[in-house]
Amino acid sequence: MKRVALLGMPNTGKSTFFNRITGASARVGNWPGVTVDLLGAKVLLGGEIVELVDLPGIYDLHGFSDDEQVVRHFLENNAVDLVLLIVNTSQIERQLSLVLQIKQLNLPAVVLLNMSDEARKFGITVDTQQMGEVLDLPTVSLSAKYGTGYKEAYQLINRAVQASHPVRLERIREMLAQDAQIEAAMEAALSKAVQIPVQLSDNLTARLDHVLLHPWFGLPLFFVVMYVLFQAIFFLGSPLQEGVGWALDQLRQGVLDPALAPAPAMLRGLLLDGIYNGVGTVAAFVPIIILFFLFMAIVEDTGYLSRAAFLMDALMSKMGLDGRSFVMMLMGFGCNVPALMGTRVMRSRALRLLTMLTIPFSLCSARLQVFIFITTALFTPRAAPVVLFSLYMFSFATAFLTALLFKKRFQNTEPFILELPPYRFPTLRQMALRGWHEARHFLNRASKFIIAGVVLVWLLTHFPAGAAPASPQTWAGMIGAFLSPLLDPIGINQQLAIALIFGFVAKEIVIGSLAVIYGMEGTALMGLMGHQLDWVQAYSFMLFTLIYTPCLSTIATIRSESKSLPFTLLAVGWPLGLAWLLSFAFYQGARALGY
Repeated sequence: MKRVALLGMPNTGKSTFFNRITGASARVGNWPGVTVDLLGAKVLLGGEIVELVDLPGIYDLHGFSDDEQVVRHFLENNAVDLVLLIVNTSQIERQLSLVLQIKQLNLPAVVLLNMSDEARKFGITVDTQQMGEVLDLPTVSLSAKYGTGYKEAYQLINRAVQASHPVRLERIREMLAQDAQIEAAMEAALSKAVQIPVQLSDNLTARLDHVLLHPWFGLPLFFVVMYVLFQAIFFLGSPLQEGVGWALDQLRQGVLDPALAPAPAMLRGLLLDGIYNGVGTVAAFVPIIILFFLFMAIVEDTGYLSRAAFLMDALMSKMGLDGRSFVMMLMGFGCNVPALMGTRVMRSRALRLLTMLTIPFSLCSARLQVFIFITTALFTPRAAPVVLFSLYMFSFATAFLTALLFKKRFQNTEPFILELPPYRFPTLRQMALRGWHEARHFLNRASKFIIAGVVLVWLLTHFPAGAAPASPQTWAGMIGAFLSPLLDPIGINQQLAIALIFGFVAKEIVIGSLAVIYGMEGTALMGLMGHQLDWVQAYSFMLFTLIYTPCLSTIATIRSESKSLPFTLLAVGWPLGLAWLLSFAFYQGARALGY
């Protein structure tokens, strides 16, 4: 009886093909040289009964994982007349290596390009005749899921079975001898120097996962952890922020004001009320930003973020995303740009685009300092962490809403595979380096955007010549008046409108521009805004800032990664419209309730 082996990488539809071709006749059997049971069946192919064996999915014939060793041992100890190589056509550039490894063994083989329907959706086409000629192997396209292409595949397999003959095992063993030597050396080293119990003892990771990955309690616990994190940031960060603000006030009053007193009024105003007030107000929040990333580093480096991705995968899949999308959204809390670039790990273009559409809703560090400033100015120390946590929930909600609305346009069928690392607590050095890295990144952006931004804001609020600073007669006042019909219904005044315009360039500029517009910094600015705005206006402004157009560097990254101008325009226009609608609903709803 002839023997046919079914071989391919994981998640190529190999089991679907095996089940379709064997029906209910499959059985588990033992095979010489193999320590595990494999699935096999007797089927009619090429006019005769042949034995079809389903081998484990492997990535590399020369690898040393358990599955790869099983396949290699099977081929070394069992004569095979034909190998059916299942290839995921949408990942063909990564899967041809296994095909060529089997060909190198001179084993008779047929290449079955599965998931051809999915490949067409990605714009991937394969000339099977040309592919067969290049590989010197019979090649055919099919869809194991939908059953298309089976007639041609059966005909090709039948002809190959009739013409096939087993390769001498001595030749296979000779060609795999080097792998066998490496494997023997590994086994010798492990047996002599390493002791591994038959069953690993219950360790901390297993005990924690029993609780943190609980199907009912795991996800609520994750959000509780995030809420406690925000509470700790405000509790520890507020004194540091006040200390930095006090030091900046002392520097201006004791050094800068006297030193620049002889300077012309225009220059003094630009340097002190413009650059110093703007940059100083932003700098006061650097300690809280560092604390935020220190805590996030702990959550990430312990391995808990991977668990969050695992927990969220079921929910994300309902929205056309997967656990990796959630990880990228969490990365976006630091900066949207590297998170967008991180989507390159996704093979499916549809999944990449849908994930890129949701990432800009992540509450990045630049928006974080805006929200910390506003919440500190208008909310009590007890309420501020709750307000910030609610904005993070809005961040997730808008991302999920976007995915739900656009998932049919960007359909994904790529499987999600995730390795859960053991829990590890980061060292103090790791946390310090992470905090310094984020602070340096923030300060680098500050040097590029904030100084230029506050200078432009100062010019807009002091020109044309003769106009009172920050008055309706200035250029800034004219811009604010022009935008009033659009922004008044959501509670955003003319001063806040100017800050939002510059926030389009970089969100770090928002607070600095407010310091320039109002001509104050630090606690004085917070006090003035606390008198000018009520909590409804403040929350509406933060909600709009959270959702509206991404910054220029994010937009440039979306354009570069998507290579699509229409998609980039969608990524800009959709958040802007959604921000206005949600802020309008909140502001008008709160006013209707009497707030």
